[in-house]
Amino acid sequence: MKISIQPIQAQHNNKICEIIKSVGAEYGAVGDGFGPSDPEVEAMSDFYNAQNNSQYFVVMVNEQIVGGAGIAAFNDSKQVCELRKLFLLSTTRGLGLGKKLTQTCLDYAKDSGYSECYLDTLSNMKAAIALYEKMGFEHLDKPLQGTIHGGCDIWMLKSL
Repeated sequence: MKISIQPIQAQHNNKICEIIKSVGAEYGAVGDGFGPSDPEVEAMSDFYNAQNNSQYFVVMVNEQIVGGAGIAAFNDSKQVCELRKLFLLSTTRGLGLGKKLTQTCLDYAKDSGYSECYLDTLSNMKAAIALYEKMGFEHLDKPLQGTIHGGCDIWMLKSL
């Protein structure tokens, strides 16, 4: 099995959009207030490549896209970034890809000068929450001011 993680390119947009929406639906993350409904999902490379200090990474297994995750400034902050849209196809979960993607994103965030990384997710995404906890994210009592994902019920922050 050949695994690679690389920055998103335009030719990856359709496949990652499909993955984000299908995995989001699997967990009930559908409609306003959930990441899969954000406008950027339709053309992830356009959004991430146009923003400073942001990047979306796709993970490929045997040259097929199976998921992705990204980093972008949280509300235009220079200090706080957000881990965004970490989604993996169910057939590839348990292979350590989420950990590799998260570490790639955190390394990028640190190299970009961010001092903290925020995320929001759903309480039914148990494996993702366990991963974030293992990677040093700490639970918050409420979302950071300005989050656009009002449907999420888990909020976490990590010092970089």
